[in-house]
Amino acid sequence: MASRSEILSLFRSLYRTARQFPDYNVREYIKRRTADGFRLNRDAPDAAAVFADGKAQLEVAKRQAVVYSLYAPKVRSIMELKP
Repeated sequence: MASRSEILSLFRSLYRTARQFPDYNVREYIKRRTADGFRLNRDAPDAAAVFADGKAQLEVAKRQAVVYSLYAPKVRSIMELKP
């Protein structure tokens, strides 16, 4: 079973990886999905399997961040513009 510090580290790593996505919509989706996933699995009976799945999702997100950075949009989203 994973300790509290390992779980928090996984959460922070997923959030950090989400910030690497150049596309606003994908970045916010990953953040929302991370928070929802942790909230949903807070009281999961098989915490070790959920933690292993989270680690696998982190690796997928890291690979996808690299791919998305190669094909980043030339123009920023309207949501990212400062008023």
